[in-house]
Formats: sequence, C-alpha cells, structure tokens
Amino acid sequence: MNRIISKKELNPTVTLMVIEAPLIAKKAEPGQFIIIRSHEDAERIPLTVSDFDREAGTVTIIFQIVGAATMRLNTLREGEFVESFAGPLGKATHTEGLKKVAVVGGGVGCAIAYPVAKKLFEQGAEVHSIAGFRSKDLVILEDEFRAHSAKFFPMSDDGSWGEKGLVTDALRKLIESGEQYDEVITIGPLIMMKFVCMLTKEYGVRTIASMNPIMIDGTGMCGCCRLTVGGKTRFACVEGPEFDGHEIDFDEAMSRSRMYADFEKREREETCNLLKAAEGGNA
Repeated sequence: MNRIISKKELNPTVTLMVIEAPLIAKKAEPGQFIIIRSHEDAERIPLTVSDFDREAGTVTIIFQIVGAATMRLNTLREGEFVESFAGPLGKATHTEGLKKVAVVGGGVGCAIAYPVAKKLFEQGAEVHSIAGFRSKDLVILEDEFRAHSAKFFPMSDDGSWGEKGLVTDALRKLIESGEQYDEVITIGPLIMMKFVCMLTKEYGVRTIASMNPIMIDGTGMCGCCRLTVGGKTRFACVEGPEFDGHEIDFDEAMSRSRMYADFEKREREETCNLLKAAEGGNA
C-alpha cells in the first residue's frame, strides 16, 4: 500500500495527488505511467506520471473524475493509502538530441504534456508550449508550463483564458511565422491530436502523439488499447504510449474509445448512488 502525501483540487473535475512510492520515483521518466487501485475491490486505472521527486521518493498523478474508478479514488484523503501503485510502465518520451520542440497539450492531457516540457527545458531545448482548455475555470498547471517554456501560448474555446481559439490555431501561426521545430509532441483528446497531426503533416514536421486516452488495462492483456499505426496493429500500453502521429489511424482509435461509454455511464451512476448512501449513513 502507498500513502497519499498530499491531495489538491486543480479544478472542479481534476485532482492532483502526490503518492509515496520511492522505488517508482527512482526510475520514472516523462511519458511513462503507473497502474493504481484505490481500494482492494477497485478497478485498475492506468495514469500517466505527471511528476516525480527522486529525493523525496514521491510520484505525482493528476486524474480527471470521469468514471466510477476515479470517483472512488477521489474519496481518499491525505494520509490514507491506495491499495496498489505499480510502475513505471510504458516507454519514456524520447527527448535526447532535440533542440527545439513544440509541446501541445489539451485539457487534462496537459498533465501529461507538462513533465515532457519540463524535461526538455531542463535539458536545454527551446520549448514552445501550447495549452488548450474549454474555459478559464478548467485550466491546470499554468504556472508550471510558464516556468519551463521559452514561450507559452494559452488558448481557450471561449476566450476567457489566453487567446480564443484552438491549439491548432496557435501552432499554425508559429509554423507559418517561420518557427522550425525538430519535433512536435501532442497530448490530449484524440480529436485534438488528430487535427494537430493533420496540420503538422502539411508542413512535414515530425510529430509524436501520446495514445494514453485509449488505455484501459495497462498491460496489453485486454487488447483494448490496440490501434493501427502505419498499417500495423500496435498496443499503446506496452509498445507506446507514444507513436508517430502521422501514421496513427485516429478514426479507428476514436471509434474504439466510444465502445465503453454506455458501460462506464452505468458504473458511474451506480457508484454515485453508493457514495451518496455512504455519506447519508455517516451523517
């Protein structure tokens, strides 16, 4: 079991937890993930490592409360323990040799984009970070991105934060203004990554996309994270989660990700009812 060192609400639906896990902190790298179980009978959830402190022996995770499992995880408080915390899993983001990179994050995907931007920045690369959210009240990690980016471009759908528009609007402006990137790294909703990759393909800019959104089991056993890359079947959790964005069949990936929507909705509703009943019983 692993102790929760601290817990913080980043916005109404996104929570940050710092977990005591010295062995994982010792080896973790940006791009990798862990598998967590909040309770003994809980579902296993793959969550990307958002940060780590090797000296303190801690790993930071950031999760969005969207389903039954994350709802149960969010009921735990500082000082309590998660049932299991395993990792690091997956392949680390390749950052060596990159001199100038655009890191494009969307929504809670910014929690995955940030450690990548941080490592590149600390290695001396020129990092241009683009972060997109629907509105200002959903923004996370703004200060962290600004501290680890040579240039930072905030974008929001409604114009309440930064510039109004999409992350692709900002990226297109940068490329057309003459910025030349060794690589673009994009992490966020599948539809966002699809259009980022379509844009960079126009300009011939190598692009890496993180396929964390389609992971379920996290070990490759369930097969739910399979996707087509360059015409071949790949598994995001054991062969990724990062792949050449220009070779990913995003339409197939989005179709597969919708397969579990009805099931997850039922599970969420049942968990809501159980949590409400428990709160009533403790009143």
